Amino acid sequence: MIKIITAAERHQARAGDWLTSHYLFSFADYYDPGNVQFGPLRVFNDDVIGPKAGFPSHPHADMEIITIVLDGAIRHHDSLGTETTITAGQVQRMTAGTGITHSESNEGEEAAHLYQLWFLPNKRGLAPSYEQMDVDFLSSKDKLVPLATGQKVLEDVVFLNSNSTIYHGNFSEGHEFDFQTFKIRKTLVYVTKGNLLVSNVELGQHDQIRLEDMDVVSLHAASDASFILIDVPATEANY
Repeated sequence: MIKIITAAERHQARAGDWLTSHYLFSFADYYDPGNVQFGPLRVFNDDVIGPKAGFPSHPHADMEIITIVLDGAIRHHDSLGTETTITAGQVQRMTAGTGITHSESNEGEEAAHLYQLWFLPNKRGLAPSYEQMDVDFLSSKDKLVPLATGQKVLEDVVFLNSNSTIYHGNFSEGHEFDFQTFKIRKTLVYVTKGNLLVSNVELGQHDQIRLEDMDVVSLHAASDASFILIDVPATEANY
């Protein structure tokens, strides 16, 4: 099964002049019963945070929260005592587990662009924890770079308490790659920029495609293209 969601079909939300978000799944005041999650992937927000603004401290529980910074920098504080800055090319993971509170703010003079993804974890009641890593995915060329995974043991990759993997790709025009998957898995591809053919379906900037029941997902850059690919189990987590 293949489902295409165009850039125009994403839900857009604004908070004053400081935040512009596009929700790929039901979130906050946007609810679509047919678009709640994809396997354990529950949230994928494409956020632009204006300068000198951000999210005040707020709580989470029983969720794996991944933040991928594309431009700018985000200042992070949490109830574990973590105080740090996440810069472009870095990936952050918070295991909310039994409970964590945190704030994220852009203290710079320019807007910050980030993706935030939430996964339902493999088990509930985990101890809260924090990880941050410079994956250097923005400078990669013509390969899939794993950013976070719970499927395999890899160095220089953020650990994820989910049987899922997030990849980033920067493909030059004409580059091709076959992503090997299984019929018991699902794949989501979201295009950051450029044009990408995914299993012969052309996607433009901010388009997404969700694929199920496939053995191979073919990727072909119709122009220079950057994208996120997420590999998840087909089983829906429900808690």
